Amino acid sequence: MQTIVRTRASRSTVAALATAALIACLSPATASAQAAGTPIKVAFIDQLSGPLANVGEIFQANLKFALDDANAQGGVLGRKYELLSYDNKLSAQDSLSALQSAIDAGAKVVFTGGSGSSVVTAMVEAATKHNERNPDKRILIVNYASIDPDLTGARCSFWHFATEANTAMKMRALADFARNQKDIHKLYLLNQDYAHGRVWAALGQQMITTARPDTQIVGETLHPLGKVKDFAPYIGKVKASGADTVVTGNWGQDLSLLIKAAGEIGYDARYLNHSGGGAPGTVLAVAQAKTGRLTWVSEWLPNTDDPTLAPLAARVKQTPAGEYFAPRVLVSVQLVSEAIRRAGTDDPTRVALALEGLQYKTALGDVVMRRSDHQLLLPQVVSTVAPVDGKTVKVGAEGTQYGFRLNSVSPAKSLDLPSACHMKRPVGT
Repeated sequence: MQTIVRTRASRSTVAALATAALIACLSPATASAQAAGTPIKVAFIDQLSGPLANVGEIFQANLKFALDDANAQGGVLGRKYELLSYDNKLSAQDSLSALQSAIDAGAKVVFTGGSGSSVVTAMVEAATKHNERNPDKRILIVNYASIDPDLTGARCSFWHFATEANTAMKMRALADFARNQKDIHKLYLLNQDYAHGRVWAALGQQMITTARPDTQIVGETLHPLGKVKDFAPYIGKVKASGADTVVTGNWGQDLSLLIKAAGEIGYDARYLNHSGGGAPGTVLAVAQAKTGRLTWVSEWLPNTDDPTLAPLAARVKQTPAGEYFAPRVLVSVQLVSEAIRRAGTDDPTRVALALEGLQYKTALGDVVMRRSDHQLLLPQVVSTVAPVDGKTVKVGAEGTQYGFRLNSVSPAKSLDLPSACHMKRPVGT
């Protein structure tokens, strides 16, 4: 079933009338262009160079797979997607330059998120200001990876949609897992020194100690993002604290090098992380360290035998993304496509209205885009990187004999947490 869900009938009626009125106002030039089958331009803005380039490259490959899949099915409204890619070099300034280039090139939607919350926040704020000043050249930001709750909370924007569970939702899933893990006693908060790292630490302290009031926080450290080459001093400090669990929001090389340093001194800790298991090099780092248990949260179990997800993962494996399938990127494109169909146009305002409250059946199950803050509600899977044993872990990853052992699944409804969003909406919506 694919239906638009609204919280109250009155809002549904108003929104439907507004959408109908907007669609009716399509200019002859726009309608003519659509009839001619001109491409729907979308942009990818993420890091394609620098120390964390491999993360951006994987997201780009997943996005291309999703767009190619949509185009192979005939596109949307008889039109095919055209992808414009920009390297933001992990920089907010370069991201803003890329955003303007995408707008000038006629892009309607920007897919982004892998560069971190500070970069995405800058882009969302820039897009919001641009759209207010240029109603005829508006653009949407679809964020598949940056999970700072502020993006759909205090800093929410009508023009931003988050298709990944935010930090609070992920930490809630981990806290639910930790509730029954009696080997977790002393926690150390070790995180990257930027907005998301600080939020991950704060939520870890709050949610895990609430779920497990018998646990103790024994230390906290922040380190520079993407600049530490040797984590030995940090891991030495963590081990000296007596911690058995490290709450870390590290990702990319910052997570792999952390695990490597722990392995070199034989420190066998559990890591509670948001999405590191799906990043390149992480499983390899655990396999080489031979110590440490990385427990993380994702929208799926990578070595699943699910009859819907497994064939998709096999297809992605034949692309540049390789074994790093990110189903939420595919879902992002599917949601945008469905919104364009329902709106009857790729006009960003009309697409945004169609996205709000959209309930859609995906390979991950039913997902819902909350109208109140534009946060997608989707299930979260907790798993631990562990040796292949033929039972709980049947397939290795990254050329190793380590894969993913399922721990728990948190359904989307259980992660429907309160939001601090007070959205400013365009006039007439």
